[in-house]
Amino acid sequence: QVQLAESGGGLVQPGGSLSLSCVVSGSISSINAMGWYRQVQGKERELVANIISPGPTTYADSVKGRFTISRDNAKNSVDLHMNSLKPEDTAVYYCNVRGYSGGFQTFWGQGIEVTVSS
Repeated sequence: QVQLAESGGGLVQPGGSLSLSCVVSGSISSINAMGWYRQVQGKERELVANIISPGPTTYADSVKGRFTISRDNAKNSVDLHMNSLKPEDTAVYYCNVRGYSGGFQTFWGQGIEVTVSS
């Protein structure tokens, strides 16, 4: 069984910073992609940022220059550092991992809320 444990969400004022962390545990190996998506109620889930190994790091245009994604292979974790937050960044953020667990599969975290408001 594969588990994704997300942490770090909460309420922050516009212009502030917040970091999200996702730790992957369980029977998974050969993780070739780790990332973060977000979803606003009534809208489709969208990519925020991901790291593909080997391959590029991808950011949504709306977060380029403000968000940074980083991966720690030793800890099987992926972090999202968010700066200059805007009210439109308010969403539920989901950790996403693709790796081998009885076959290559994609796994999702339960989601963590980020609210940007004064």
